Amino acid sequence: MTPPPPALLIAGHGTRDESGAEALRTLVRVLGERHPDVPVAGGFFGSSPASLPLDEAVDGLVARGVTRLAVVPLLLAPTGPVPEALPAALARATERHPGLDHVCGAELGPHPKLLDVLERRLDEALGGGARRPEDRARTTVLLVGRGTTDPQANAEVVRAARLLWEGRGFAGVETAFVARTAPDVPAGLDRCRALAAAAGAGAAGRIVVLPYFFFPGGLLERLRMQTEGWAAAHPGTEVLGAGVLGTPAELAEVVLERYHAAAGDPLLSGAPCGCRAAAEDARETVGATRPTASPAADTGER
Repeated sequence: MTPPPPALLIAGHGTRDESGAEALRTLVRVLGERHPDVPVAGGFFGSSPASLPLDEAVDGLVARGVTRLAVVPLLLAPTGPVPEALPAALARATERHPGLDHVCGAELGPHPKLLDVLERRLDEALGGGARRPEDRARTTVLLVGRGTTDPQANAEVVRAARLLWEGRGFAGVETAFVARTAPDVPAGLDRCRALAAAAGAGAAGRIVVLPYFFFPGGLLERLRMQTEGWAAAHPGTEVLGAGVLGTPAELAEVVLERYHAAAGDPLLSGAPCGCRAAAEDARETVGATRPTASPAADTGER
């Protein structure tokens, strides 16, 4: 008899914001309705108190008779050093439930479908009509990640910025971070302003600040305060704020892709989180876009 598929466990990094927990509940419900043959649960790990703990999500799955988990991190990039990383949280769960096996899939970003969602958030911030070449050509985007002390994790945000810029016609896509690393948001906005001035397209440039995280909450509030402070000091520059990624239909599709990639592993043996799908995502993204020449295209830090 063919064994049942492993359960899908969606693991987000800890948040104190109830809207994040509600968004995760919605995502779990949507995936469960679409795939009733696969048990689905979700929760948050990390040091922040969460109303939807990962431990309780695992306990609930085990109570339903689950013995195998395919874990999908609800992360756009690795978290970097944190008091409790996902592997530690999963190890604790398996200690509580002997015989429970798990495999951990790749982070979600920068998946081509999520890049499309980011582009949609930019269009929404610009109020429509943003696909016109002349409109996008005078818009510089500041993609803002949470920031960690891990260079590899921060580099994933820079990679996402480059992939977002490719073929979409924006003057440039720069990066900044809310905390823990440079450039911070004011420095990122300074660079966007300098690039817009250097481009000199004849029309006034503008900047769209684009959060690179899923949920509203404390990070988004800090980002807004930093952006508003900079904009008040530079009244001659148009600065717009975009919304977070949220949990659109594309997110469910990406989570399911990561689940199938993880569940297809022949050894469900608690393998560490990895980025096995990242290279394939990058090839798909580049193949679907066409680069345009721009002096502002270089999103690397200086």
